[in-house]
Amino acid sequence: MAGASDKARYYLEQSVPELQELVRKQIFTKDEVSSIAKKRSEFEHKLSARGSTASDYARYVEYEMNLDALRRTRAKRLGIKATSYTGQRRIFFVLDRATQKFHGDTSLWMLYLSFARKQKANKKVAQIITNMLRLHPASPELWIYAANYAWEERADITESRGYMQRGLRFCHHSKRLWSQYLKLEMIYIAKISARRRILGLDSRSPQEESLQDGEDFGQDLITLPHVTTIDTGLESITADSARPTIPESKISSTPALPGAIPIAIFAAAMKEFQEEPTFGAQLFDCVAEFHGLDCAKRILQHMVQSLMAATPVDAATLTCFIREPLVGLVAASTLLPRALIEVVDRFELAMLNVNSLKGSLEQTRTREAISQHTIKCIATYLEYPELDPDIRAVLTAMIKTAWAHCLRSLKMKSSRSSDETIALLKILHLHGFKDLVQPGVTSALSIWPDDPQLLAIESPVVQLEQLQ
Repeated sequence: MAGASDKARYYLEQSVPELQELVRKQIFTKDEVSSIAKKRSEFEHKLSARGSTASDYARYVEYEMNLDALRRTRAKRLGIKATSYTGQRRIFFVLDRATQKFHGDTSLWMLYLSFARKQKANKKVAQIITNMLRLHPASPELWIYAANYAWEERADITESRGYMQRGLRFCHHSKRLWSQYLKLEMIYIAKISARRRILGLDSRSPQEESLQDGEDFGQDLITLPHVTTIDTGLESITADSARPTIPESKISSTPALPGAIPIAIFAAAMKEFQEEPTFGAQLFDCVAEFHGLDCAKRILQHMVQSLMAATPVDAATLTCFIREPLVGLVAASTLLPRALIEVVDRFELAMLNVNSLKGSLEQTRTREAISQHTIKCIATYLEYPELDPDIRAVLTAMIKTAWAHCLRSLKMKSSRSSDETIALLKILHLHGFKDLVQPGVTSALSIWPDDPQLLAIESPVVQLEQLQ
């Protein structure tokens, strides 16, 4: 078996032709090449000896990257178009040795992937991902990375789904993996819907189209990317020539566009986590980001129905139940008055459902949690100065009703978090509910007398802007 010095000498000898070419083409001087050889010798002997660490490989890779960047800069300045040797091959070689020796270090794998993607070495990236997942099948983040790469770089939804589904076999307890899989399917539906609009296959009526265009659906939530014909690669195809021979009714009846796949993912995820309402609310928020899609409303309604059937008196479930009519609506929407009526009815129904809980303390805490989320949800509409006065009056009355439940919890000293209380005080002060703020501060100080933010607003002289 070769010793450490023999192994290091072997690797160094392989770089001699490269260094000779750098001198011959006057990219580096002889002294600089001697310095490079000395530095490489130090790294190689350190890596070949016992006790080498992953950070030693990382420093070696960083040195070679900087050296290659300098070589490219000088070659460009001298007008040298190409050289027989590049630093890319050597960097790949060092990273390959690093991941073989420290295959359990995911940071080295990510460094390897980052460099390969930067070099646009697609085959190498695919090989690295395969080896990495084979050694780390229980890491949800790596499966998510692989799926995102397949979708973002290769635009291959089948491959991306494959990574997500295989990842869920190994990491079925990962909530993040489930939510990212759901988000992937929603993004795919968004892209298909955008292509259908470009090709003129969208079956929505002109009235529905004008209604959606007249509302700023993405003002407060994450908006979908604007997809043009250039993005879809169909810029040279007219709508008439691109219209498929398959009847439009069959295209619209495919399970992807109506949201059957996200609904199936939600059902499987809830089954995996025993209908946990908090996780269900997280998935609800994930779909709500795509409120501009035609199928989003149907998916959200299915989620709310499932949550209400499983946990009808949980605070997370009832919060989704109350919020669902307002998803995607802005202050200028003509649908807002009708939605607010439904929200008020749902809020009252939710408070009645809480009565079935055993124990007054649990009822009070649940009402407080529902009221906190309700205030945060509807208070955003008060920021619009053009809001209809009647709508503003309804929102104001609802906020006061919800705050009364929060204040009752504070007086009973059953509140669990000072952060949530202070956040609500900020919202109330921001929208001019100063008559509600002072009683809330007084009650909160009886529970958290040493909280610095509450102490700062105890005196009426101190302005509440200190909370901002």
